Amino acid sequence: MNIIGPDALIFGVDDLAACGQYLSDYGLKHVGDGRYEALDGTAVVIKPKDDASLPPAMGTASMLRETVYGVADVATLDAIEAELRRDREVSRRDGVLRAVDDMGFALAFQVTVRRPLSLPAETVNAPGAAPQRGPNQLAFPPDLPALPRTLSHVVYFVPDSAKAEAFYTRLGFVCTDRFTGVGPFLRPAGTPDHHTLFMIQTPPFMKGCEHFTFHMGGPTEVLLAGTRFVEKGYQSFWGPGRHRFGSNWFWYFNSPLGCHVEYDADMDLHDDAWAAREAPMGADASQLFLFQHREKWAPSGPPPGGPVGKDGPPPGAGKPQGDKPHAA
Repeated sequence: MNIIGPDALIFGVDDLAACGQYLSDYGLKHVGDGRYEALDGTAVVIKPKDDASLPPAMGTASMLRETVYGVADVATLDAIEAELRRDREVSRRDGVLRAVDDMGFALAFQVTVRRPLSLPAETVNAPGAAPQRGPNQLAFPPDLPALPRTLSHVVYFVPDSAKAEAFYTRLGFVCTDRFTGVGPFLRPAGTPDHHTLFMIQTPPFMKGCEHFTFHMGGPTEVLLAGTRFVEKGYQSFWGPGRHRFGSNWFWYFNSPLGCHVEYDADMDLHDDAWAAREAPMGADASQLFLFQHREKWAPSGPPPGGPVGKDGPPPGAGKPQGDKPHAA
């Protein structure tokens, strides 16, 4: 089944204005009717939580109401419908197939809306390798937009990760890596991305969306977009850093959508020759390294109130540049 990945995530929210401002500040474009798009047309859609068009809430604090998957063609829709009709109700109208998975997450499937992208990737010059940027080509032009390119993945809290995984295996998802006793990273057949779905086993009252993320053009864009986000007053939750499984750069933020929202870049790609790894969940397995965000700083003299020795200020002396600190 040629499922490519998530086309859209649909939320029923408490504060439409705050969520819309958040998604715009994150870098998505509002195209109307609560739809906020990345450069390729993948999106987050927000509606009031009591909107009659939304699937039922899951009975937890989660605001996610539907995950919409993009597929390659109508033949894939037919195959998904045939598989799911074996044991559950399925509807199909106006080219959209709908069902509910074994954990109660509402799903939709459609021929993907993703638009092809032709954009440069981040380049690196390194000793021992041919230059990727020639003379006078800046790695960081002052007007770098750093906009989300495509919806990357979603992470669910689930009460039974084994049962949840079995459902998605029926749809052609494969496990690329696994945290022991926690859950799998899953890749559908239509993408080489390390994962478009990760599931974490939790108590039933936590069931819902833990986070979602959009791919950026490289680590510099993750850091730049995240820094701009902090400067707008949003609270960093985790990062910036780099994951071990998937290798992707990350930076997570708190949000009014009832989940965390991430920027990511440079995820590993895999095919069917890949053998899944397994490790216990923990800080060492979750990230290769982790930075902590702080205010801008420059070497500009002695620390505030500190003495200046006869040899001048101590190495690295300076002070933060900015108005206020932000939580990391």
